Amino acid sequence: MDKSALFHLEYGLYLLSARDKKDNACIINTVMQVTDNPVQICVAVNHANLTHDMIADTKKFNVSVLSQSAPFSLYSDFGYVSGREKDKFDGRNDVARAENGIYYLTEHANAYLSAKVKNAVSLETHTLFLGEVTEAISISDNPSVTYNYYQKNIKPQKNKLEDTTKKGYICEVCGYIYEGEHLPEDYICPVCKHGVDAFRPL
Repeated sequence: MDKSALFHLEYGLYLLSARDKKDNACIINTVMQVTDNPVQICVAVNHANLTHDMIADTKKFNVSVLSQSAPFSLYSDFGYVSGREKDKFDGRNDVARAENGIYYLTEHANAYLSAKVKNAVSLETHTLFLGEVTEAISISDNPSVTYNYYQKNIKPQKNKLEDTTKKGYICEVCGYIYEGEHLPEDYICPVCKHGVDAFRPL
């Protein structure tokens, strides 16, 4: 285990992958290290994702920490919701299997971690999976892609007329954008969990 791989975990975007009878993956935005000894990480996975069901069944998952080199096509290929209709790894030459048999990204990621589920807590729309890290490898020194970097440099920009009419607030910690004229006083950023003090108007 290369514990320096854990340094790449920040307010970013990740490829979560699992394997049951087939392989699957989706983009998620919540991965946190919660203990040091043993090393454990927590991921939040939407119930609508097939990847969620595969993790619940097999009790194993991998996290590829996406770097700033990841093109928009990678995000659109994998998407934020996984389903049964498409093998998202079909034809890819930028993946390899970890020791646990699950794919991870060999390019456009700066680290990957394999984990074995120790506990799961089901919430209204997501399940929090607590996993003990069984393998952690640093892949590159490229900086992790934060939500703010993704919004500014990777996601295709809307035309300027739309941008000038958009009302909202941006979280200065992670770059999450809240769309709307008024930010509720008790609002919590869904990505980094900071309150309204971390937001500024667009």
